Amino acid sequence: MRSTASLTHNLAQAQSLCQKAHAANAAVLFLPEAADYITSAPVHTLCQPLTTSPFVLGLQESSKKYKLPICVGVHEPATTNNKVKNTLLYISPTGQISHQYQKLHLFDINMAQGPQLKESNSVQQGSHIPTPFATPIGTLGLQICFDLRFPEPALALRKRGAQVLAYPSAFTTTTGKAGHWEVLLRARAIETQSFVVAAAQVGVHDDDGAGGKRRSYGHSMIVDPWGKVLAELGGDEGGDGWEDEGEIAVAEIDVGFLERVRREVLLCRRTDVYPEIC
Repeated sequence: MRSTASLTHNLAQAQSLCQKAHAANAAVLFLPEAADYITSAPVHTLCQPLTTSPFVLGLQESSKKYKLPICVGVHEPATTNNKVKNTLLYISPTGQISHQYQKLHLFDINMAQGPQLKESNSVQQGSHIPTPFATPIGTLGLQICFDLRFPEPALALRKRGAQVLAYPSAFTTTTGKAGHWEVLLRARAIETQSFVVAAAQVGVHDDDGAGGKRRSYGHSMIVDPWGKVLAELGGDEGGDGWEDEGEIAVAEIDVGFLERVRREVLLCRRTDVYPEIC
């Protein structure tokens, strides 16, 4: 999907994807990071508590309507310094927020020929790795976008029982075209022997006169524990506009295959030589 500064526009996109997931008999719907809004301006007025956010409330209603679990990235107010939280929610089929995660690693980047962003200026970093939890597709571990560049939390989630890792993202087009997106997703899948589900933002987010400073690579992927890309959507091809019709990709999460991979390729760590991640 392509989120903008309009909560109404973004909710309409997300609810359309809920309908598509329901029609496809999906067991869980994964939506991208910052699905509620993306803007180049520091517009904290868009950020609302989870209990009053029209975007969150609308998705809770869709979850109940379709009896569909939804994993979605949103913003919520932080407690200090006029910042927000970059949060990942898991909404149960009854519409309740049953699990949530606050992004650990913030995206601070200053590329001479690319994007210049400092997420830490406006976002409060998280402080812990949540315990993986049971879902209809297996035990799920939560991460967000830039967390993808750090193998340690993924290994910790695997150690704690995760079978599926979620990486909802708004990955930049520049680093995506450099190959980082696919390489990192497949690496996290292979090294943890887990399925990876990476729902991605795509296209230009600030085409309201801001010059297209924010754009996302797209290429949402589902990767299996052997590193095979099971499903992939389209991406940002560099144009000035973007269609607002979101899409879903569907793949089977075969836990039996995962268990076979883990059984046949034993990862016996030399924790007598280097520290154990737990």
